[in-house]
Amino acid sequence: MSARATETRRYVTGLLLALTLTGGAFAVVHWPIADRGTTLAAIFALALVQALVHFRCFLHIGPRRSSRDDLILLLFSSLIIVLMVAGTLVVLSNLATRMH
Repeated sequence: MSARATETRRYVTGLLLALTLTGGAFAVVHWPIADRGTTLAAIFALALVQALVHFRCFLHIGPRRSSRDDLILLLFSSLIIVLMVAGTLVVLSNLATRMH
């Protein structure tokens, strides 16, 4: 099988997995079968799996040596984003508490 066909198959597989995971998240919200905490945990789990699918299928980041630097860069960027979002939530929560 040629390299182009292998790459096309990887992209199609990634697209199908991403669509399935997105549809799963919408289904969990649209047809609630569990309490809110379990639904939220399911959405977070589906989001994490979808991020891994994007890393592997679209960004070609895997455990091999050549892409390890890319993986470290993405993990550091994710850490910075998490810190920014968490800080924003803390500030907004503090402001909401002070307004009452």
